[in-house]
This record gives sequence, C-alpha cells and structure tokens, in this order.
Amino acid sequence: MPITLLKNAEIVTGASVSKGTLGIEGELISGIWKETPNIPGAEVIDMKGCLVMAGGIDAHVHFREPGMTRKADIGSESFAAVLGGITSFIDMPNTIPQATSIEAIEWKLGRASETSSANFGFHIGATNSNAAMIREYIDCGKGDMFGGIKVFMGSSTGNMLVDKDSVLEDLFKIKGKTILIHSEDEGIIRRNLDKAREEYGDAIPFEAHPLIRSREACVKSTAKAIELAVKYGTRLHILHVSTKEEVSMIREAKKANPEITAETSANYLWFSEKDYPRMAGMLKCNPAVKSASDKDALIEALADGTIDTIGSDHAPHLREEKLKPYLECPSGLPTIQQSLPAVLTIAREHGIPLQRIASAFSEKVADIFGIVGRGYLKPGLFADIVVIDPDEEFTVGTPAYKCGWSPYEGCRMKGAVKMVWLNGSLVVSEGKPSDYCFSSRKEILFRSRSTDSTLTCTF
Repeated sequence: MPITLLKNAEIVTGASVSKGTLGIEGELISGIWKETPNIPGAEVIDMKGCLVMAGGIDAHVHFREPGMTRKADIGSESFAAVLGGITSFIDMPNTIPQATSIEAIEWKLGRASETSSANFGFHIGATNSNAAMIREYIDCGKGDMFGGIKVFMGSSTGNMLVDKDSVLEDLFKIKGKTILIHSEDEGIIRRNLDKAREEYGDAIPFEAHPLIRSREACVKSTAKAIELAVKYGTRLHILHVSTKEEVSMIREAKKANPEITAETSANYLWFSEKDYPRMAGMLKCNPAVKSASDKDALIEALADGTIDTIGSDHAPHLREEKLKPYLECPSGLPTIQQSLPAVLTIAREHGIPLQRIASAFSEKVADIFGIVGRGYLKPGLFADIVVIDPDEEFTVGTPAYKCGWSPYEGCRMKGAVKMVWLNGSLVVSEGKPSDYCFSSRKEILFRSRSTDSTLTCTF
C-alpha cells in the first residue's frame, strides 16, 4: 500500500508542538518520526513548517436535514466543513421530524452515507416523554448509534423544549452517555420578551437580543444543570457558553464533578454586542452574543482549559430570513467553514497555545463522546488530518454553504486551511477540493459507557 510522508511539519497535538514527519498508509496514520524515514516508493510532501493537526470534530452542527433542506443539507454543509478543516461532525436532533428515536437516527445515518463529504454521526434528542426509551437504548447496546443526548433547557429552532423538572431529573440520572444542554431559562426569556414588546412594540431592535436572551437566563439554567450533574454524577456537556458568570461556575463545578465539560463557539470569541448595530439579524443566535467582557472571559477559559471544546453551532438560515425584523428573524449562524481559522486567529492574538486548539477541536471531543479511532494524531488511528499555513492571512469570502452567506464575510483571518486528508484520502489541496469524490467518509463509531443490564429490548 503506498505511503505518504508529510515532512518538515509542525505536528500539533494536545500535548506538544514538535517538528517531524507523519506517515499515511491506506486509511491510517502509519507513524510519526522526528526524522524522515527512508521508505522506498513513499510519496514525500514537504510541509515547509505548516501546522499538521488532527482533523476537527465538530460535535455541534445543525445541517437541517430532513425537513429544512431549502436552508442546508448534509451534503452541502459537510462539504463546507471539510474545506474548513473539519473532517467529522455530529449533527443535532432538531430537524423535521425530530431525531428523538433510533429509527430517526437510522434514517439520518443512511442519508449521510449517501451524501456526506465528511465522517458523520448524530445526537439523539430528549423530549418531555422519551427519557425511559433513551435509557433502554443505552442498556440494550443501541447507545453506540448516537453521540450524546441533546436537552433543550431553553427553546430554539425546532421547539424541543424540555421544561418538566421530573423529566430533567430522569435525564440527568442516565449513565453511559453524555447529556448536552442548550442552557437558557425559558421563563426569564419570555418575561424579557414581553418587556421588549411593551417598550418597542413589533419594532424591537436587534441590540435588545442580549437583553431578551439575557445573561440571567443563561446563568440560572446552567446553575440548575450543574446542580443536577453534581447530584447524579452526570456526564454533562454545557453547550455554547456565552457569559463570564457561567465560566466561573463551570470552573468550580469541575472540582465537584470532573465529568462536567463545556463548549463555546468561535462566534462568542470573535463578536460582541457592539457588532449588533452593524450586523443586525446576521448576528442573531441563541444564546445571544454578549459583552466584550464576556468575550474576554471565554478567551481566558479556552486558554486555561475551562472551555473544553469548540463547536461551531453551525445553524444556516436563508439570507432573506435573516434580513427580516427582529420578531420574524430566526436565530442561528452558518459558521463551520470559518470556525477553525477564526479560533486560530484569536489564539494567535491572545497567546493561546496551539496545544489547546488541538485539544478543543478534536482530542477532547473524541474523549467526551467516546469516538473510536479518531481525534488524535497517533499511529493506527484514521488519517483525518488538516494542514494549516499559520502565517497566511486572508479575507473571508463567500462560503460554500447552501445559504450562501456567513457572518465572517469580509473578516481578516490568519491561519489558512491548505490540505485535508479524510481517512487517508487527500480531499483538499491548496485550499481547494481535490478531484477525489469524498467517498472515503465513514460513520463515526461511538463507545458508550454502558452498564450491565438484563433488560429485554422492546424495539
């Protein structure tokens, strides 16, 4: 089997940055060496000091299929993901129909096997009535078919709000899988929206969004989730953290339950509330982008490891939808193609070590969701690899998303994705898709921490 050697690379892992050579043989990483080995017949590619990292694993995407394919679909958005150095994704369940059963997950897996350009997996969604069914899936060995259990503690696209305390208790008792939460308090949001309507009528300015989807709503909900996770020893992953108060709570909560982890997105590290007058609906997302001091706290939390992972929360809507007035404008930003370069740019500006970026984009994601054979640069693992020129500065242009826009258009970034290997196949070269047809993508395999059970499966 032919071997490809990537020499003179800055090999970046969560543990180190070191110069060396990485080998690819078939679908796998064959070795990592300080000196380039003499292997007859090997193809040798000079990296010229570029960064070589494990391909990104984005565990927080909304690819809108099924049910909303006018906005996006698995094929279009996974193609954009690979161009941005993201080789694997785990899609969220708030589609139409919602992915709240194994049957729905199986449909998505089948569709992705036909159209995806990246490795693929899916989360299952919690409702006010399916906690017992999810637990049975896990106990009967079906938990390996999905990444985590998504719980909307605040409403967002898809109307999957879980608002019964007894159901939340049942969900947080589940063992063997990670609970992912969208953390906003619905009561606070509704009261804030009523106040905004009283003040502005239907002409609510977009600057009011972080006051409606307020920090208090985030803090109250996250505090409740942490309390439950500490009480039950839950594997809890707090999504799209947006406030400095949540950062402080999470930092302390990890001491009581090391299984508590946290994610933020590039959006909260790049933008702040000062951008609303300029961007209006193009910056509307849930939770809301908040203050500059929140942004600073999140950057510090990424640097010190309080923030464990980066998820794009890629959530496309059509441009014409985002240009509507506040009450009609849907929340969500399409960002997966820009996520890695944006965070690399921020890391460079703030002195965040590259090791932290490697951990947050791939290694820790693989650990949290039990992803088999991916996420690390290690011999014997799948060769999902991204090559980045850390010094190449560029202006973000029109992205590859089906919706055709991104909030990062026109932004200057430093850290261009030059090459991508997917399961050992070169799919991006010089920043552009290669002639290869991306058919090397694979279903992500998850390893559940399932408990022994004598349950008889009923599905």
